[in-house]
Amino acid sequence: MTRPAAVRDYAGVTADDRRNERRTRLLAVGRTTWGRAGIGDISIRGVCRDAELAARYFYENFDNRDAYLVAIADGVREQMVATMVQSSSETGGSIGRRLHAALTAFLRAVADDPEAFRIMTTDVSSVPGLEHRRNETLDLVADIVLAHFVEIAGEPDGRAVDDAELRPAARFVVGGVNRLIEAWIVERDVSIDDLAATCTRLALRLTEPAK
Repeated sequence: MTRPAAVRDYAGVTADDRRNERRTRLLAVGRTTWGRAGIGDISIRGVCRDAELAARYFYENFDNRDAYLVAIADGVREQMVATMVQSSSETGGSIGRRLHAALTAFLRAVADDPEAFRIMTTDVSSVPGLEHRRNETLDLVADIVLAHFVEIAGEPDGRAVDDAELRPAARFVVGGVNRLIEAWIVERDVSIDDLAATCTRLALRLTEPAK
């Protein structure tokens, strides 16, 4: 009796592995094109050409161009958020120290990969689902900042802090950090450590009225 899995294997690689490899190649091409040339330069034909894959493999993984763009944006979001969370957790220590570490990690990731930041800040209003995804990304980063804010502003008697009051400040910080990064990418007028320190200081200052 022949096993179906054995039929699908090729040179020891399963069909699922081959499909995942093709998906990875397609996403890598789109990420590079979007990051360097812009979202308008991404076409299914061009992506398949650069990935050296037939169009059927594109549709094997994505329903259409919009779904493909959303997948690229999701990958960047996961990368940036994971970088911040990991750095903050590994650093430990005071809240300011952890927030500084998270922002430094974010800035270093942007400095090493400006394509990712361009993807995060592109005007995506013309692509269904992408505007919502970008807002989700900013909200996730704001949640990281908010977690630090809540700990800073916590009542000494242990009562829970209503994050509804702090969330606007967290979102303000995220928006401000994005703007500072945009300017920094062009000007590179300060070091990453100095910019992270400035962002941290401004962020912590916003919690003072809530103490």
